[in-house]
Amino acid sequence: MEYFAHETAVIDNDCSIGKDTKIWHFSHIMSHCIIGEQCNIGQNVVVSPEVILGKNVKVQNNVSIYTGVICEDDVFLGPSMVFTNVINPRSAIKRKNEYQQTLVKKGASIGANATIICGNTIGEYALIGAGTVVTKEVLPFALVVGNPSKQIGWVSEYGHRLEFNKNGIAICKESNETYQLKNNTIIKL
Repeated sequence: MEYFAHETAVIDNDCSIGKDTKIWHFSHIMSHCIIGEQCNIGQNVVVSPEVILGKNVKVQNNVSIYTGVICEDDVFLGPSMVFTNVINPRSAIKRKNEYQQTLVKKGASIGANATIICGNTIGEYALIGAGTVVTKEVLPFALVVGNPSKQIGWVSEYGHRLEFNKNGIAICKESNETYQLKNNTIIKL
């Protein structure tokens, strides 16, 4: 076994778990999941059947990742955030054939206690604020907060808010990388 799993973790058959991944206390990894290398699955996490997590995905404690979710590389899922997978769930009506896909693109971060309504894509390096309820697509590098979610700005790959000058140019205060805002799209220069 090339990954670590705490003795209280439950890992079903037919899972693919990458090298150097860590799975902590009381987490349940369900059948047919694909979890990449160097991931960290916190305490009390559920990863439902057929979920796909890329390389270096960080899943904090008490996160629920339901069938239909795909997270690309370097995604951060904050404490107690949750995904949904059915738009109109009912206890007495089976809707497993109606699961919708949710895609979280490379480098995106989702804050603590956020809820991601199924069927949406969260763009590369987007930052979803704590407690946000995402009800629609999120653009790459977008900063979104609130219920329902509203874009309030843009962030760099390092997660810092970008302040654009009159020419649409901003510099990340940590990396010194330059970004351009053009037609509501961020371009890293």
